[in-house]
Amino acid sequence: MAFLPTEDLYDNEIYLRLDRTAEENKEKGYVPAYYFTICLRDNSQEIGSCDLRIGYNDNTYYGGNIGYRIEESYRGNHYATKACRLLFKLAGEHGMKSLIITCDPQNIASARTCECAGGILKEIAELPETNEMYRDGAREKCIYQFMIDNSDKS
Repeated sequence: MAFLPTEDLYDNEIYLRLDRTAEENKEKGYVPAYYFTICLRDNSQEIGSCDLRIGYNDNTYYGGNIGYRIEESYRGNHYATKACRLLFKLAGEHGMKSLIITCDPQNIASARTCECAGGILKEIAELPETNEMYRDGAREKCIYQFMIDNSDKS
C-alpha cells in the first residue's frame, strides 16, 4: 500500500500533523496505519493524537479503524469528532467505503464522539479471548460503523 499526502487534513480549528506511518504486520494482524498529532490551527498547540488504520480484519473490527485521544484540558470542544471527519477523507482516498470506531461501553464521551461523527452502533461485542485487548482486561466493545462518502473523490 502506498501512503498518501496528508497536508490537506485540516479544518477551521484543527489540523492533523503526520508523525509516522506503519506498514502492515501480517504476523500480528496489523493493517497499515497513519499516526497524527492533533494541533490547533491558530497557535499549533498540540491537543491530542489520532490514528487511521487502513483495511479490514478482526483487529480493526474490535479495535477500530480510527483511534483518538484529546488532552483533558481540551475536551468538550468536539476536537475528536473533527479529527475523525478529517480521517474519513483520507480513508475515502484509500477507497474505503466504511470504517469502524470502537469504545468501551463505559466510555460515554467516546460513544458521544462516535454519534456526533455520524456513527451507527452496530453492536456491543464480546471480545474474543485471543484479542490483545481481552488479554489487557477488556471484555466488550461498542462497535460503531461509519459509511464513507467517496462521491467527491477525484
